[in-house]
Amino acid sequence: MIRNRLTAIAFVFTAVFSAQALAAPQTFTLDPSHTFPRFSYDHMGMSKQILRFNTTTGKVVLDKEAKQAGVDITIDMTSIDTGFEMFDGHIQGADFLDTAQFPTASFKSTKVIFEGDTPVSIEGDLTIKGITKPVTLTVTSFYNGPHPMLKKDSIGANATAVIKRSEFNAGKFAPGVGDEVTLDIALEAVAE
Repeated sequence: MIRNRLTAIAFVFTAVFSAQALAAPQTFTLDPSHTFPRFSYDHMGMSKQILRFNTTTGKVVLDKEAKQAGVDITIDMTSIDTGFEMFDGHIQGADFLDTAQFPTASFKSTKVIFEGDTPVSIEGDLTIKGITKPVTLTVTSFYNGPHPMLKKDSIGANATAVIKRSEFNAGKFAPGVGDEVTLDIALEAVAE
């Protein structure tokens, strides 16, 4: 009888701690080959220009049970890709990104809003050129499940927001060149 009680206690103890282990927050590392912040703006009423950054690092922490998450991303601003090398250098100049003084930008979440099991918006602090402003990203798609090739838990998401470049001391030629910039972020990350 004592053995049965000890077995039952051990079973309950194991079940409780196994459940807690399953419910623990999980950390995901960004996949740099599938994470690209893009941005677009009106170019003198002639076209919408779409540019991207090629190098982004960071982590996402997801606690599915608690419906909480955190995002911490660093963008290498020198990896700007306009599709034209001379223009890449122009955008990196002091009037715009000033990558000589500010080679990186960052986004750190302060709150992630969930609807059911899905994050729908991410509030956080965006820092560009040493200036930090609150930004809310709207999550337009979200995936959490096994990576089809790596066979590890993974996440994928797309998110968007609109900022004003003049608020980050990068507003030269506005309003001729649009001050409003639409951010469009594609993100994939794999569990550590």
